[in-house]
Amino acid sequence: MKSWLPSANVPECDFPVQNLPFGVFSRDGEQPRCGTAIGDQVLDLAALERDRLIETGGTPVFAAVVLNPFMERGPDIWNLVRTRLTGLLREGGDDAVRDNADRYLIPMTDVTLHLPFRVSEYTDFYAGKQHAFNVGTMFRGAENALPPNWLHIPIGYNGRASSVVVSGTDFHRPNGQLKAPDADTPTFGPSRRLDIELEMGAVVGTGNALGKPVTVAEADAMIFGYVLLNDWSARDIQAWEYQPLGPFQGKAFCTSISPWVVTRAALEPFRTATPKREEPLLPYLAEPGPMLYDIALEVGLTPAGSGEEAVLSRTNYSTMYYSAAQQLAHHTSSGCPMRTGDLLGSGTVSGDTPDNYGSLLEMSWGGKTPITLPNGETRSFLEDGDRVTLRGHAAGDGYRIGFGNCTGTVLPAIKQD
Repeated sequence: MKSWLPSANVPECDFPVQNLPFGVFSRDGEQPRCGTAIGDQVLDLAALERDRLIETGGTPVFAAVVLNPFMERGPDIWNLVRTRLTGLLREGGDDAVRDNADRYLIPMTDVTLHLPFRVSEYTDFYAGKQHAFNVGTMFRGAENALPPNWLHIPIGYNGRASSVVVSGTDFHRPNGQLKAPDADTPTFGPSRRLDIELEMGAVVGTGNALGKPVTVAEADAMIFGYVLLNDWSARDIQAWEYQPLGPFQGKAFCTSISPWVVTRAALEPFRTATPKREEPLLPYLAEPGPMLYDIALEVGLTPAGSGEEAVLSRTNYSTMYYSAAQQLAHHTSSGCPMRTGDLLGSGTVSGDTPDNYGSLLEMSWGGKTPITLPNGETRSFLEDGDRVTLRGHAAGDGYRIGFGNCTGTVLPAIKQD
């Protein structure tokens, strides 16, 4: 399938007519509103809805500054809108947008992209086996790398929805309590071991009632779509604080996501199975079919003062041990209610070699083997001014389903007396 918009048919384009992700944009100081990426353009969904070229099953939703009202409508309306947009943008379809392109299409270069949905809650998981094994090996040795529960349960913790930001938002290096191994007491100051975590984020579109668990199949249907996610981590703050209750300030300062939510429907052709289980999972985590996706992922780092990016890692989302649907089903298993706009971080995506690792902690093996960049500089962890860019796409036959970039730059810590 091709689009009548030439830029959407370029094989390297992230946003062909097969994709049609949803986001929120503004132009020239206007009120933010909902849009769809197509080629190098943004399709104004609020204008289409106003002119009754698309229907969303009730009162208008696309003039809102977040996608939540649309996501609340549920899978039937998501699919109805996707089908209609495909008909408006494919070759040989309805000419309403093509004949009024100036009214409905805006160049991507002319818009500002915003946080696409109101994040209700944020939960981060630890579902990549290689990452868990690598980190465990560093701190406990290979024989005790995985905790006893890891092969039975998707481990997670509740993070901070308030510090989830859209790609392009720069952030200050966090301050916190730090304790050197040979020190008797902690000190307070900027993190010296600031890291990245390459993840995917699953966006919950519809929720469940308090006290009502859902199956893995039901959980899958509740997911509206996926984003790239960088769960920035202050490893030294985390190392001092995490026992016995887990991550807190070492993770709470910033989490970046890509601005376009790629729908589950767009990723459907790229489903793949989770790995063979090393221990049988309990029945409530049983998968009715393939629940992961074949999504190629990449981490790039542009050091401060340089225009040359170094690609640090290339890996694939299909390496995860637990799918987002399993994570969501487990989240509800106690009766916990999930809500529209809940965000689930996959956990760090790492392959089985250093050029597949999804964190600097692993790439530099805790700082013991610094990474040499093309300009001759080395990194064990991030320095002020460093910019990190995550990319991801699923490759189809002559097209790809991309997510756009997820970027962030480290600013100096705010001095505290």
